[in-house]
Amino acid sequence: MKYVCEVCGYVYDPYTGDVDHGIAEGTPFEDLPDDWTCPLCGVEKENFSPET
Repeated sequence: MKYVCEVCGYVYDPYTGDVDHGIAEGTPFEDLPDDWTCPLCGVEKENFSPET
């Protein structure tokens, strides 16, 4: 499932991960480290919601 940043609209896709920030492809959103932040605007995971 993809998750969307409520602040800037960035979409976290587990298929692609966030390799630029050390998150491997295939990493589910739930398994992201607690200190992971949006790569575009820097907000915390709590500001993401499931894509509908």
